[in-house]
Amino acid sequence: MKIMRCKCLDFIYALTGPPGCGKTTAILKIVKYLSERNVVIDGMYTEEIRISGKRVGFKVTRISSGEYGVMAHVEFKEKTRVGKYGVKINVLEEIGVKAIIEGLEKAEVIVVDEVGPMELYSNKFVVSVEKLLQSSKPSILTVHFQARHPLVNSVKKLAGRKLFILTQENRDKIPIQISEEILSHLKRSKNN
Repeated sequence: MKIMRCKCLDFIYALTGPPGCGKTTAILKIVKYLSERNVVIDGMYTEEIRISGKRVGFKVTRISSGEYGVMAHVEFKEKTRVGKYGVKINVLEEIGVKAIIEGLEKAEVIVVDEVGPMELYSNKFVVSVEKLLQSSKPSILTVHFQARHPLVNSVKKLAGRKLFILTQENRDKIPIQISEEILSHLKRSKNN
């Protein structure tokens, strides 16, 4: 899979790290920071569903509207399975993929949390992320720490020096750094 990135190469950011390192929290901090400064953001993020402290599934949420759905759950009997979770690809496509595609037309910044094993079962998801990577939109993606997939490799390669491995030491600084860089880029773009 060869993806050519156009003029916005310096404005693709990727966050990775082991489970629980704070990728989604970092994404939500970036979204909050940029939204408070009137930046139009769209895309998706995933969150764990926990019952009595035990992870039982994942939900996907659209950033611009708050629309969400349960994408994976231990009780789902779907054919598509990742570990103990049945995965409803249609939920990912109806919420996450739609957010990416519509965001490419309407938003200033696109967020994709996460490019991971569950999401990669959807061809529509893969194609939408490929389109994002070929666009000139500033984008922030989280990638699964150990996933070995051509799309994950492309995200990491295109991010280059803007691929951040989150740790306890840097997870509070990186969202601010990314937010300020994107905001500065958007201001320069509007002035040109």
